[in-house]
Amino acid sequence: MIPAKDESRRIAATVRSARAIPNVDLVLVVDDGSEDNTQHVAREAGAVVVRHSHNRGKAAAMETGAAVVAMRDAPDRPPRLLLFIDGDLGDTAVNTAPLVPPVLEGTADVSIALLPPQPGAGGRGIVVGAARRAIQSLTGWTPTQPLSGMRCLTREAFEAATPLARGWGVETGMTIDLLRKGFVAVEVPCDLRHRPSGSDLRGQMHRAAQYRDVQLAVAARRLRSIGAAPRKKG
Repeated sequence: MIPAKDESRRIAATVRSARAIPNVDLVLVVDDGSEDNTQHVAREAGAVVVRHSHNRGKAAAMETGAAVVAMRDAPDRPPRLLLFIDGDLGDTAVNTAPLVPPVLEGTADVSIALLPPQPGAGGRGIVVGAARRAIQSLTGWTPTQPLSGMRCLTREAFEAATPLARGWGVETGMTIDLLRKGFVAVEVPCDLRHRPSGSDLRGQMHRAAQYRDVQLAVAARRLRSIGAAPRKKG
């Protein structure tokens, strides 16, 4: 499943590459209110496409996609696994293939891609560090790349993580929710290349939005843990 917004330049290559992943029999693109022709390019490349009439954010696109996949699952077969792929991976999308076996074989409920260093990335690791520390604090597990959006998970795990955290906090929130409910997560190295955020103003604004959304997702889960804590008697 590929959530995408204004990815007309890369989406065709991403779709074609995703179709080559073993065990993948459905490539679904959720066009989240694109202002370009992402939906048409994706469809021509062989994807099933659904579209939000306006931008609703990545979490909403993921939830829409999961619902559409569920409608296409055969009633006499187990639900499909959900493999989430960023729309800008291009020809490297096929390299998310290693995410599937751990979940398919039942050794993990969710597998998360570990990406190699990305040329041109301008961040200093502030957002990644904040997400990593929050996940470790709330679950005891320390991920290497907590913001990685390439993930494979079971239908049961996805539904346990919903409603998803909004905005750029979706991955951090999902990881915390699943681990606290007893699901097993693993990180898997994948040779992927996406469009990184640079060190210019646009990149800095993107990272500021990421930081805000991660903190909101974490704060909501800390409040939940306080509310769920058993009260002392007496």
